[in-house]
Amino acid sequence: MDREMRELDRTEKQVMAEIKQRAKAPGVSGQGDAALKSLAKQLVQIRKQREKLISAKAQMGAVGMQATAMAAQMTAATAVGSVTTAMKTANQAVDAKEMTKIMHEFQRQNEMAGMKEEMMDDALADAFDTDAIDEEADKITGQVLAELGVELDSQMVGLSAPSVKPKGEEEAEALSAEEQAALEGAIPDLKARLDAL
Repeated sequence: MDREMRELDRTEKQVMAEIKQRAKAPGVSGQGDAALKSLAKQLVQIRKQREKLISAKAQMGAVGMQATAMAAQMTAATAVGSVTTAMKTANQAVDAKEMTKIMHEFQRQNEMAGMKEEMMDDALADAFDTDAIDEEADKITGQVLAELGVELDSQMVGLSAPSVKPKGEEEAEALSAEEQAALEGAIPDLKARLDAL
């Protein structure tokens, strides 16, 4: 079709050139010249034929586009049919109850694995951190005992001695006074002996 249009363009140019040449020729009486009129009709026919070719080409392009669109729709419909078949097959192959059971079992096993991991971490921490734990325990015990000692000391500060002494204590004090007088008498003698050594 493009080749025919190029041929018509070439023919149109030739006819136009012939019309100009005939119009310039001597003895041509303008529009009354039969040869000139015949060439003009030929030019009009060529132009109409070219317009028809352009219109036909446009229609063929539209038909081609429609054919392409229809082919694409057919391909899409075929693809949808294939997907539908595949989904149907997959749905038939998968049992919802069995899948739910598998997922529950997976969740349970996953939780068990997490618990075992925590237990192993605790066991490893206990195995490797005993020295640090013992030191920390000793430190805390020392702090608690120190706090208790301070509290006991502060409680004992305000206490007064009993005003009445037990009977045995008075006798013991009396004896110790006699012994003390004897010791005071013996001290100079012991001191002199010690100096002599």
